[in-house]
Amino acid sequence: MMDLMGERIRRRRESLNIQAGDLASSVGVTASLISQIERAKAFPSILTLKKIADSLHITVGEIIGEDSDLNAHPVLKKREKKFVKKNKTGTRSYLLSHHDQSKLMDPFMLDFKPGADSSDIMTTNNPRQEYCFVLNGKFDVIIGAAKYTIKEGDSFYFTSNETHLFTNKSKDNSQLLWIVNQNN
Repeated sequence: MMDLMGERIRRRRESLNIQAGDLASSVGVTASLISQIERAKAFPSILTLKKIADSLHITVGEIIGEDSDLNAHPVLKKREKKFVKKNKTGTRSYLLSHHDQSKLMDPFMLDFKPGADSSDIMTTNNPRQEYCFVLNGKFDVIIGAAKYTIKEGDSFYFTSNETHLFTNKSKDNSQLLWIVNQNN
């Protein structure tokens, strides 16, 4: 368990681009102790563990693996996909992975009725990277002032802080695989 805990600390620290010395300073310990904890050579006190968690903007539970659903359950069966949201135009989103607070990305399947669009599902509220792959159908895509047409097998990569809208142009339901990175 200690080696997994140290690995979680190291992965989180590196994902936030924090140097071991900087984490040590914010926690009030030596860089050597942080290194030892990450290599499972030392076990921190609960107080130190709490300070590490606070500095890494996660919970102690996440550090000790309390929420490690992705590791324990990496497979999501078709019948287990989780409905997330439906907008007014008839687009539904489904989460295609188990919940885990340490995820760096979220995969979704978007199901569009004919003429439906991505309004209120794909938003511009933060600058993150997004990737879409057309599973079936045909879409008009507006990114800023540019317009594109994509169809089955095509993919699209963009930054979500630009105004964007995907509209189903098929006479049948169409689906997109939508992958969104998380802001940590």
